[in-house]
Amino acid sequence: MKTEDKTYKFDRVLLIDDNDIDNFINERMITTNFFSNKVIVKNSGESALNYLRENSGEDANLPQIIFLDLNMPIMDGFAFLNEYEKLPDTVKKNCKVIVLSSSISPEDINRASTNPLVVKYVNKPLNEKYLAAINF
Repeated sequence: MKTEDKTYKFDRVLLIDDNDIDNFINERMITTNFFSNKVIVKNSGESALNYLRENSGEDANLPQIIFLDLNMPIMDGFAFLNEYEKLPDTVKKNCKVIVLSSSISPEDINRASTNPLVVKYVNKPLNEKYLAAINF
């Protein structure tokens, strides 16, 4: 089957992680499993917020899914969520935040899972089973 014959689950995904290897692997997992053919990769929470702010009036450019790492330097995933909360409602309505983290800390998992902006907590590495279970 040719790629163009397959339907993608989502149009756009934003991947926020400071680890280039994780970004490469996760982007490949997302595209090869036809989860999304457009993956926007940002290496920091701040650059992701800038992207979302710049595109807040353009629904066609906003991601439907945001995969967010928790453990990043300068601005971690929780600091990102605090700033994300201040974005226009149009952004928050269009984008579903899924925490994608290697943290196995019960405190991190609880804190992320109980955040009203987070719809799901997934442990790295991203895999086909996790992607198949995401339906919004």
